[in-house]
Amino acid sequence: QVQLVESGGGLVQPGGSLRLSCAASGFTLGYYTIIWFRQAPGKEREGVATVTSTGNTNYADSVKSRFTISGDYAKYTVYLQMNSLKPEDTAVYYCFKTGPYWGQGTQVTVSE
Repeated sequence: QVQLVESGGGLVQPGGSLRLSCAASGFTLGYYTIIWFRQAPGKEREGVATVTSTGNTNYADSVKSRFTISGDYAKYTVYLQMNSLKPEDTAVYYCFKTGPYWGQGTQVTVSE
C-alpha cells in the first residue's frame, strides 16, 4: 500500500539548516506530484513546496530562495532542503501525494 514516511526534523537555531526526507513506497514515485505541507500550532496546513513528475518545482512565497525540493527517484525519496531557517518556520512538516495520502509528519522547531 502507499506509504509516506517523513524524517529529518529537529531543533535548530535561527539561520540554521535542516534536510527533511520523505520516503515513499507502494507506488512509482517519479510518476506523481509530491507536495510538502506544514502546519504550525493554531494555524491551517499550508503548502510549502511542490515537485511534479516532470521535475517542475513551485514554492510558497514565504520560503522561496530558502527551501529547495528535490527527488531522488532511485531511492524513492523526496527531500526538502531548508536553509536560513526562521522561528516562523516552526511547524510539523508533512509530505503528500494525491489520493490523498499523508505521512505522519516530522516536527521542525526553530528557536534559540
